[in-house]
Amino acid sequence: MIFLTALSLFWIMISGNNAWGSGGLWVLAPERAGVPGPLRWWEVMGVGVGGTRAECVSQPQRSCSPTASRGGQWGAWMPSSISAFEGTCVSIPCRFSFPDELRPAVVHGVWYFNSPYPKNYPPVVFKSRTQVVHESFQGRSRLLGDLGLRNCTLLLSNLSPELGGKYYFRGDLGGYNQYTFSEHSVLDIINTPNIVVPPEVMAGTEVEVSCMVPDNCPELHPELSWLGHEGLGEPTVLGRLREEEGTWVQVSLLHFVPTRETNGHRLGCQASFPNTTLQFEGYASLDIKYPPVIVEINSTVEAIEGSHVSLFCGADSNPPPLLTWMRDGTVLREAVAESLSLEVDEVTPAEDGVYLCLAENTYGQDNRTVELSVMYAPWKPMVNGTVVAVEGETVSILCSTQSNPDPILTIFKEKQILATVIYESELQLELPAVTPEDDGEYWCVAENQYGQRATAFNLSVEFAPVILLESHCAAARDTVQCLCVVKANPEPSVAFELPLRNVTVNETEREFVYSERSGLLLTSILTLRGQAQAPPRVICTSHNLYGTKSLELPFQGAHRLMWAKIGPVGAVVAFAILIAIVCYITQTRRKKNVTESPSFSGGDNPPVVFSSDFRISGAPEKYESREVSTLE
Repeated sequence: MIFLTALSLFWIMISGNNAWGSGGLWVLAPERAGVPGPLRWWEVMGVGVGGTRAECVSQPQRSCSPTASRGGQWGAWMPSSISAFEGTCVSIPCRFSFPDELRPAVVHGVWYFNSPYPKNYPPVVFKSRTQVVHESFQGRSRLLGDLGLRNCTLLLSNLSPELGGKYYFRGDLGGYNQYTFSEHSVLDIINTPNIVVPPEVMAGTEVEVSCMVPDNCPELHPELSWLGHEGLGEPTVLGRLREEEGTWVQVSLLHFVPTRETNGHRLGCQASFPNTTLQFEGYASLDIKYPPVIVEINSTVEAIEGSHVSLFCGADSNPPPLLTWMRDGTVLREAVAESLSLEVDEVTPAEDGVYLCLAENTYGQDNRTVELSVMYAPWKPMVNGTVVAVEGETVSILCSTQSNPDPILTIFKEKQILATVIYESELQLELPAVTPEDDGEYWCVAENQYGQRATAFNLSVEFAPVILLESHCAAARDTVQCLCVVKANPEPSVAFELPLRNVTVNETEREFVYSERSGLLLTSILTLRGQAQAPPRVICTSHNLYGTKSLELPFQGAHRLMWAKIGPVGAVVAFAILIAIVCYITQTRRKKNVTESPSFSGGDNPPVVFSSDFRISGAPEKYESREVSTLE
């Protein structure tokens, strides 16, 4: 065995088939299982182990070409991948080369399935020496190429899915010159056409969609037609095209301008083979990109204060939009979705306003607005405070409120409507020249169908004192009371003057004067106690910062003073005299003139005395009030 190995090495070195020739190095290597790895040292040095034969066992690369001694090289070419429809055939183009100095008399070849190493006993697809093949390939495989011309093209017919896989070619030049090339072709058995759609299709931009099917069967050629293309465009058939690796495809093109409505449209392509029942269909859904369009949103929303409100916004876009609810530039809610709701619990007037729904994606944006109208009862009306004016001035009173809908505003005074306005939030009351009669309490009332609110305010009219006509003096037995009623604003001072006595009594002297104010009226009562006498002259004077007013008080009930002076006995005497006069007149009818004797003898009235001696000592003010009531 050692002798044979040494002899073989010697023969290689001296023969034209040696590995050390001027052309370079080729390798003697034993057969080994598995995927070829890096060259081992004995392979590099040309040392064989066991039963060796010439074999290319470099790393699995596209071309394996150990250099021959005379410039030739080992190599094979075939498409790395090829496809064909189930039930049809496929022609795998193949070429190979070997060193020129070998000059074999006959070139044989073997096609293996899924493994390049004979020791693994891979299925034999085709073998030129014996025509013995694996049962899966019986009647299905034949060689189209001429191995003598270094053409190893293989034809497979009646394809079925189990025939899909890797195909390796092994050259057999006789003796030890057998080579399994690492190059191989992967066969893919398909049953659907390939529809190629660009990775990005935008609405409004013309697009080209292609249908591509393999055309590698010399016996059957496919025909293409489009399915579901109505309304998109008319197809264009380019025909049979050769690919870079030598395989062939049939191509049909469809040009059209997509719209948002065609998004998701199912477009199909059909491949049929004439004179057969073979027919294959493939479909692709169009993914049309387009900017958002808001397709659904609330119209104007009306809600009663305190109720629940839901605002809805829906948009159509591809890809899905980012939906955002905003108000016055503030983001309230956002999400990537086809629709988005904004929920408001117990809505308040502060949430009344315009809301914006914004939809945006990479291709554009859209926005719509919705108005939320919160219905509520009027707020408490606001008035420009308590108004103080001088008699004769012009007064402007503004009453305002807020409500939805706008209210009916009315200004009252003592149940009398002074001004009103319908569906307005403000009401102006103009008084061109105020008088004391305008002084008093006013009400501003606001109301709508959801409620009513009111606010009171006062108008204070300032004017000079006015002494009313009901001011007078009156006597009751030995007491004289003088009543002075003054209307004024601000509150005036009151003084009583007795000019005949050269005496002035003001309201600070509580022993004689009692005063009481009610509204704009000031009532002052002067009480004089002493003997009944002729009525004194009393002048009432009132003063405030706008003026002074004086009035001599008239004396009422002078006859009462007379009867008080004569008393009961005098009254009886006077009554007797009256009867006597009547009798006398009856007896003397002829007399025409009757002299009437005076009933009372004139005399000077005793002076009026102003002294506290006539005042009930320690009498409370209620006593004076009772005197006033009695007088009234």
